[in-house]
Amino acid sequence: MAYVAFQEIGAARIAVGAAVAQQGAAAIRPDARLSALEWQVVALARRDRLSSLREPTKLTRAIGSIFGDARNPRLADPSLESLRRMAVLSWHHGYSVPSHEVRAFLAAGYSPDQYELMVDSISTALGDSRRSARPVAAE
Repeated sequence: MAYVAFQEIGAARIAVGAAVAQQGAAAIRPDARLSALEWQVVALARRDRLSSLREPTKLTRAIGSIFGDARNPRLADPSLESLRRMAVLSWHHGYSVPSHEVRAFLAAGYSPDQYELMVDSISTALGDSRRSARPVAAE
């Protein structure tokens, strides 16, 4: 009969997971990079609502012309706008985004590795913010 030390396996997995987390997603995919400007777009997209991805309706434009235009989060550069759209979707849904949005993101010149890097980074940021928002149990 074989003996398996499950505690040692679990400890090894935790150690490997911690090492990977310290290296970061870029270390796993060294050729997947985003520029500083692109990271700024990803960070700013955190505040954007999903409604910012839709075209404004006639009523919205009419109200904007009467009361003043609301903030327009859309970017003039089509490549950066594609990144913003994907970042907004990823901030709200993680990897669960429509396939046509992923195709549009890739068609804008980004690679699948850049997509994974961005979503991994967003997931990490969301996990960190959720952990810091938890109340600390009194001892």
